[in-house]
Amino acid sequence: MKVFITRRIPQEGMKILTEATGVCEVSQWDSDEPIPRSELLKGVQGAHGLLCLLSDKIDAEVLDAAGPNLKVISTMSVGFDHLALEEIKKRGIRVGYTPDVLTDATAELTVALLLATARRLPEGVEEVKKGGWSSWKPLWLCGYGLSGSTVGVIGLGRIGMAIAQRLLPFGVKRLLYTGRTAKAHGAEVNGEFVPLDELVAESDFIVVSCSLTPETQGLCDKAFFSKMKKTAVFINSSRGAVVNQEDLYEALSRGQIAAAGLDVTTPEPLPTSHPLLTLKNCVVLPHIGSATYSTRGVMSALTAQNLLGGLQGSDMPSELSF
Repeated sequence: MKVFITRRIPQEGMKILTEATGVCEVSQWDSDEPIPRSELLKGVQGAHGLLCLLSDKIDAEVLDAAGPNLKVISTMSVGFDHLALEEIKKRGIRVGYTPDVLTDATAELTVALLLATARRLPEGVEEVKKGGWSSWKPLWLCGYGLSGSTVGVIGLGRIGMAIAQRLLPFGVKRLLYTGRTAKAHGAEVNGEFVPLDELVAESDFIVVSCSLTPETQGLCDKAFFSKMKKTAVFINSSRGAVVNQEDLYEALSRGQIAAAGLDVTTPEPLPTSHPLLTLKNCVVLPHIGSATYSTRGVMSALTAQNLLGGLQGSDMPSELSF
């Protein structure tokens, strides 16, 4: 069966596919850069299986180009908002994804981003490099600490929970969370399930770790930031579209909130001319939440295993139910 891979992937996944002799014949867009749309439409023709990444928009046009042979789409991501799920479901195509395996890496990165933003680490590094470090000054480069603070987590799923578990040892006083429903596992982190407005108003640090849905798109907007404390720090490691970036810029530039750290933006990559990049109190990372060697290797292997399961009509280790 023909398999098309839209990018170079870590060797763990490629090894599984190349050793699946007699099952599939692999062709690949052999680059570290995203596949051009024209090449994607060409590459999927007649494919039985498609292995894609978060940056590949898999819509009706791609499915039409693939044709009726397509049995499975395996995405090397935990998110699936790049997939036209209704169209995929209509055609009876199975979908594999990679939840759980990137939870720890993303949680670690989120905590690192929170600390870097709150304690102004990028600013400090710049001051050292450009000679701004003169003598000790009582208030120079002062930031905000976690000890005795209130942290609000929007979306206490796998990643939100892992973030909360890592933040508590810093001496967090209260852990608030919000979402569709209260979570039984919230008790493990002494979490208080509260309405969104209460979380926003009372938190010293707000961490967004929810999925992108019609309800969460643009959730963090002007009204949201206006309810935050002036000393509060905002962190987003979920999806860029959860945040209205123009409203965030206004809140940061006017001192309405203290600082923001983003690992996700809209678009990605964020243009170097974007206003957010002019602000000292905004730390932007290039979507590296799962970027550890071990995590990416496991993601690659799981993506390959999902693909093979779908091709052979057997169980997929992580199949999306929709």
